[in-house]
Amino acid sequence: MARRIEVRAPARIDLAGGWTDVPTYCGKKSGEVVNIAINQYVRAEMVIDEDRKLSVSYTTDMPTGSGLGTSGAMNVGFITTIMSEFQDVLETAELAYQFEALLGNKGGRQDQWASALGGINHLTFKEEFVTFETITPSDKFCQWLENNLLLFNSHITHISGDLHKSVWQRFEAGDQKIVQGLDMIRDAGLLMANGVKTESKADVIDAMKLNSAGVDILGIELHEPFRDELDNLSQQNKVSAWKAMGAGGGGVVGLIVSSPQYINEVIEQLKQKGWTNIPWKIDFDGVVRQETNP
Repeated sequence: MARRIEVRAPARIDLAGGWTDVPTYCGKKSGEVVNIAINQYVRAEMVIDEDRKLSVSYTTDMPTGSGLGTSGAMNVGFITTIMSEFQDVLETAELAYQFEALLGNKGGRQDQWASALGGINHLTFKEEFVTFETITPSDKFCQWLENNLLLFNSHITHISGDLHKSVWQRFEAGDQKIVQGLDMIRDAGLLMANGVKTESKADVIDAMKLNSAGVDILGIELHEPFRDELDNLSQQNKVSAWKAMGAGGGGVVGLIVSSPQYINEVIEQLKQKGWTNIPWKIDFDGVVRQETNP
């Protein structure tokens, strides 16, 4: 009998703390990340025909190199497609991470856990271990995030492994400037977790600012593609905070508008620069697998 397995794995927004999930850092200190699974998906389909021949296909809602954890979601989708429907999602996340590491990506674990779990999560990384707390703010606060945290694709592609390489070389050499930047990013993750839990918009904004300041210490070029436009909007008091998604250097940027009245104006202004707004909603399901007999 023929079988069709369809899998949907969400991408993510890293609100704060990204970089500190990488083993080079969390092997020495704890990494602290807050991220949101969103309704931008990798979809996988595997068909096994009556002769047990396979066909496998993938589609993505967002490009690779966007900074939204596309490759992590793709590997979560791949593992979920080929494994049993009873596979534990945490085991799936770890297998997806290990598979990606074998392919040469030296990033961290947050992308795979976000895609597998869904929702808003505070993830703590220590050596090879991951613990998580799913945060469930009110519908009103979730709507504030969805409406006021805007995502834009700059259409400048990055490869996160390339961006990470020089930072981690300097970290391992004991460069205190890099240590300071990474510690600031970790502290931003902790502040963001508290902000989302307590529904403090001020803490969410301050955490995003602190995260961006830490990233600037790692390398000024990581925010360079976004800086002129978003600093200008910040000076006009239309944007309260902003940060690159993922490793930075291009791809997608997230920004929090200072008031809903500026949403359309900000979207139009950045559209004129060739950026594309990405509407999003929180995905609470995580990776989903469905098997049918066509």
